[in-house]
Amino acid sequence: MQFLKNIFAPIGAVLGFINKYFKSLIFLLILFLIFAGGESAQQKGANLAQLSLSGAIMDDSEILEKIETLKNDETIKGVLLLIDSPGGALSPSVEISLAVKSLNSRKPVVAYAKGTMASGSYLGGVWASKIYANPGSFIGSIGVIMQGLDVSEAAAKLGFAEQIVKAGELKEAGTMMRKWSDAERASLQALVDESYELFTREVAQARSLDLRKRDTWANARVFLASGAKGVGLIDEVGSLEDAKSALVKASGVADPIWQEPSAYEKMIDKLANKSESLVRGAFGAKLMAY
Repeated sequence: MQFLKNIFAPIGAVLGFINKYFKSLIFLLILFLIFAGGESAQQKGANLAQLSLSGAIMDDSEILEKIETLKNDETIKGVLLLIDSPGGALSPSVEISLAVKSLNSRKPVVAYAKGTMASGSYLGGVWASKIYANPGSFIGSIGVIMQGLDVSEAAAKLGFAEQIVKAGELKEAGTMMRKWSDAERASLQALVDESYELFTREVAQARSLDLRKRDTWANARVFLASGAKGVGLIDEVGSLEDAKSALVKASGVADPIWQEPSAYEKMIDKLANKSESLVRGAFGAKLMAY
């Protein structure tokens, strides 16, 4: 019985969170939409913009839309990319990286690591023209991991049995219902190795690093900002103001005016941050295992 309780405890935490907080958040959002109107994020005369890459990278749709909008906005002469993310899935990280590269080809992009610029989020910002980092930020973790559970013993205790019809020897690769076969493990390892090659080649090209020496700057190592600068992963250790000043200089604007988010966007960000904080509280350390 205790085993079942442990399995369903996270589900209970989510339901408790929804029951306690979610309805209130939705009610506040509806009230805000009624009274705030459709205020635009566009600010008259703005020539510089700020973009955030934060949290786990699983869905790239929102940030890609913002990047495309900024790329096509002729009034915006430079973009500050604020990064505080532990990384995430490979595919969306690659999409963000390519989008930032394209944006940087139109107008200067300066990335600033506020807290963590690691794994997928490092890849996401690697094509910025300059990378600045907070002295206490964590940089790097250039590596790839694939994880999977083996719940076969638990399933056997509960009386669960799996039935499978398949075509292709490796169609079950990654299953959690049994231990992986040697052929499956080899196939998955090859996929991880190929992904690591893609990741490190991209970083080496963007940062003009020697791919033959990637064990010194990659190999999933995590550096403090000063160490990251020492191996060439970032350009400067400094403050947010330093990064902003670098962007002003790179953009060539005489009178920098920063684009401000609308009240609506500020409210959405606050709700998102509050929700994340509450969920972290409900799950404790479980949510930290990205």
